[in-house]
Amino acid sequence: MDGFQTELVALLPRLRRLARAICRSDADAQDLVQATVERALARRGGFRPGTRLDSWAFTIMRRIHIDQGRAKTRWGQVVSPADAATPNVADAAQADEGLRADALAVREAIRRLPEDQRLAVALVLVDGLSYAEAAEVLDVPAGTLTSRLVRGRQTLIQTLTEQGVSA
Repeated sequence: MDGFQTELVALLPRLRRLARAICRSDADAQDLVQATVERALARRGGFRPGTRLDSWAFTIMRRIHIDQGRAKTRWGQVVSPADAATPNVADAAQADEGLRADALAVREAIRRLPEDQRLAVALVLVDGLSYAEAAEVLDVPAGTLTSRLVRGRQTLIQTLTEQGVSA
């Protein structure tokens, strides 16, 4: 593997986290990650060395998600809900039952956010991108990103407080 491929493999956990925040089912998230990696490898000539691979890959993922959404709308496809076999635990090996329940509550609260807020929260709060980087990935002005993030945070705090989940 060359350096580009090695960096892309190292980025997989972050791509999976973002995909889970974007998609409402784990299967769709896995498909989105696969499509993102395939497109990144196919279009690696478009990546400028010295720039951030994560922002570039997140942008690819966002565009694929938008394209898939448009295709589903055009063709009237319905996304199937997660079945009983879909894992819903954050990390069973490391989390105790209370932490898993809280993690699931947070994950569900994030999934219920409107898409624009969900993406802002996922990129900044979950994945740790700066506001400028997240705004670039989402192709919106920094002020728009900030507004979405503030509304998303407020909704999350309210939802989780109502459920008794502490921050």
